[in-house]
Amino acid sequence: MAQKTDITEGKAGHPALCVLPEIEREDELLEMMWTLREDGKLTKDQLLETCQVEGCEEILAALAKSAWISTEPAALTLLPKGEKRARELVRRHRLSLRLFYDLFSLDGAEAEACKFEHILSPEVTDSVCTLLGHPPHAPDGKPIPRGECCAMFKQEVKPLVAPLADLVPGETAKIVFITPGSHSRLDRLSAMGVVPGSQVKLHQKKPSYVIQLGETMIAVDKEITKEIFVKKL
Repeated sequence: MAQKTDITEGKAGHPALCVLPEIEREDELLEMMWTLREDGKLTKDQLLETCQVEGCEEILAALAKSAWISTEPAALTLLPKGEKRARELVRRHRLSLRLFYDLFSLDGAEAEACKFEHILSPEVTDSVCTLLGHPPHAPDGKPIPRGECCAMFKQEVKPLVAPLADLVPGETAKIVFITPGSHSRLDRLSAMGVVPGSQVKLHQKKPSYVIQLGETMIAVDKEITKEIFVKKL
């Protein structure tokens, strides 16, 4: 059974505290330590001042006891296994942000990414990274730690899945998913055979976009081609 996540009301002048399972509270603090270190602000006082996780000091003590971090001297330090764990957490979080922003244009992507990062396995994380083209930065510009899947590439590669608008005339692709601006638009596309799994060929971009499905030629607006995501064949 999934453990409940709740928000408690904070005292006046203080943010509300997040009530999370202990393992997720540890993850949140390790991720915060990594982020504060990037900003040159990694101190115990700074972490406790910005922390919105219930029992911050107790969790810090538990992390130190288990040799994930060091709290001596005054500055906090990620120990080797804590460094590795924090790196993986930050990587999953920032890749999740890219996924929700780039593919789904989802409002509230930060909150969704916070949930999503906790369920990603290393294998799925690498798959997301490859899907997005091994992006170097999160939407806010912060660097995404590189993974093993990135090591084989000497330069950034194009995503495996991209908008139909990115195809070059003459290229053929398979429709993976569609993110229409309205249900009526989705219905019209479906009626024309523009559905996930269909094979499509881009014939021209100017003066209008013309695509081919089977023996049928279809003219579509540029905005619609940005909502149809395809994988090149």
